[in-house]
Amino acid sequence: VFFLLLLLVPLAVVLVYSFGERAPAGGYAPGFTFDNYLNLAARGKAFLNTLTLAPLGTLLTAIIAFPMAYFLAVKVPPKWRVVMLVLVMAPFWTSQLLRYYAWIMILGAKGIPSWLGYLGFADFRIINTPYAVLIGAVYGFLPLMVPPSYVSLEKLDKRLLEASADLGATPIRTFLQVTLPLALPGVATGSMLVFILLMGDYILPQYL
Repeated sequence: VFFLLLLLVPLAVVLVYSFGERAPAGGYAPGFTFDNYLNLAARGKAFLNTLTLAPLGTLLTAIIAFPMAYFLAVKVPPKWRVVMLVLVMAPFWTSQLLRYYAWIMILGAKGIPSWLGYLGFADFRIINTPYAVLIGAVYGFLPLMVPPSYVSLEKLDKRLLEASADLGATPIRTFLQVTLPLALPGVATGSMLVFILLMGDYILPQYL
């Protein structure tokens, strides 16, 4: 029932709308036409951008989120972990649109480019570029990537790390052969969440 109401029914509604027509004032008008599908070729650039930026944004988010999750799970004392996790999730308490407007100010002409101009980097542009979209993707979806990675790392048996060190493995080798493989389920879960949302995010590229 849960999947029927929250997954299958919305997909069915989208499917019905896809065969509809555009109303004179915009929006949906009941009808049955294949024009929307026949016109997909004209939207090739949008599809290509999505298929490029969504995986890249997911990868960058995972690369930045994993050290944060590792720090929370291994380095932070247990009594402070909940507080730190709340701080990681804090951006989700504000409107997504408001957060992107803030990034417009930060990445716009009066933000970082103006600061770089004082350092001699003239005509440096970030807003309305793929780089701005990737920055917004990492910032916007980092709270979805850190908790699953943290859960996997928090469950990690510390005795395995000690055993690896006792057997002569370097810290890097221990990380690659013990820590990372055991944490991959959490990273995979977070990556799936971020990738699915990035594939359908409209506001992020529209504003940044």
